[in-house]
This record gives sequence, structure tokens and C-alpha cells, in this order.
Amino acid sequence: MSQKPVEWAVSGARVPYPAALAAMEARVDAIARGEAGELVWLLEHDPLYTAGTSANEADLRDRDRFPVFKTGRGGEYTYHGPGQRVAYVMLDLRTRGRDARRFVRDLEEWIIQTLETFNVTGERRCDRIGVWVDRTRPGGPEREDKIAAIGIRLRRWVSFHGIALNVEPDLAHFTGITPCGIDDPRYGVTSLIDLGLPVTMEDADLALKQAFERVFGPVIQAAAPV
Repeated sequence: MSQKPVEWAVSGARVPYPAALAAMEARVDAIARGEAGELVWLLEHDPLYTAGTSANEADLRDRDRFPVFKTGRGGEYTYHGPGQRVAYVMLDLRTRGRDARRFVRDLEEWIIQTLETFNVTGERRCDRIGVWVDRTRPGGPEREDKIAAIGIRLRRWVSFHGIALNVEPDLAHFTGITPCGIDDPRYGVTSLIDLGLPVTMEDADLALKQAFERVFGPVIQAAAPV
């Protein structure tokens, strides 16, 4: 079954989290009713923490640092903020195989192919969600950093929430939480800029778009919901 092009929207200004969540919820309901097409929405937020359905209160190290939002996506605590490209992915899995595990792997593949554009090797880990970069030096201790997070929810087989790719966020902002509940000095957080790559948000957006089309199919430009 051929897929219609997925609408692809980019917000130029930062979007308040509650407004983004409301717009996403409304769009997911419309897709489920057959009243709207699939949508990928790229945006940035002001600094905030979100708590997924598996979040442990002990992992919120600094609860007064930034606003904290409880959200229905899977996963634990994560950070969103300037310099991080958030992509909310609203796809209808009823026409894409109704396979949640495959969908998550496709999201990982999307990120991995995006990183390949910048000669970065992103890797999956069976025991850790997201996409990781091996930063172990020869003869040195094991070191891996997460460069992209994944957190989704399905409603009537329509996906929402999505991925967050670290382009140039303030990595110190991640210290207010235990990111994704992983409290191990071997595992940290990185970004494209932290890896020494002069990547702009526009560069990242283009790479994300091209990789998305290879993994999920064609897109068509659309206006952002907010």
C-alpha cells in the first residue's frame, strides 16, 4: 500500500510545551478519525524537563531549575531546550504494519542515517533507549554518550511525541536530572557541536528530512500547527 507524503513542518520560534502538547494531541485525534494526514513537526522548546510514564522522582535532581511536565510518552526524565531539535512524529501505524517494535527501530534508523550525514556513527544499545556515540579512547575506560533520545506513545495506532537530537544544547542543563534513569559514569550526553562538528540547526533539519524520506517515505512541506 503506497503512502501519501507525510506533512513536514518546522517552527521558527520556540514553542511553549503545553501549546505543543495540545496541538499534537489534537492532530493525533484528527489522524485517527481520518480527518488529517500524517505529520512530522520540528521545533525547539525553552529549557524544561519532561517525565515519562516510567519516571522515578529520585531522578529529578534539581526540581526548581526548570519547569517539569508530566507526559504520557514512554520513558523516564528527559531534557528539552534551545539547540536541541525536537521532532514530534505523528504517523498512522494502521497503514504501516501495526508493529511498535519495528517503528522504534525505524526511528533509531532515521537518527542513525541523519548522523551519518555528518560522519558520526550512531549506535543502538539493547539495554539503553536512544542513539549513542562510542567515545572510548584507545586504552582508556569505556565511554558512551547519548546524542538523541526517543520517547513515543501510541493512541489508536497513531504515534505521537518522538525524538530529540542534540545539535547544540547546553549540556550542563542535563545535570538537573538523571537522563533516562541512567546513573552510570560510563554513559553521558553529547551533541554534534560537542563532537567538534560545526552543524547548524538548518543543517540538521535538512539531514533529518533526507534520512526520514529514506526510512519512512516522501514528505511535503506544511505549516506548523502552532
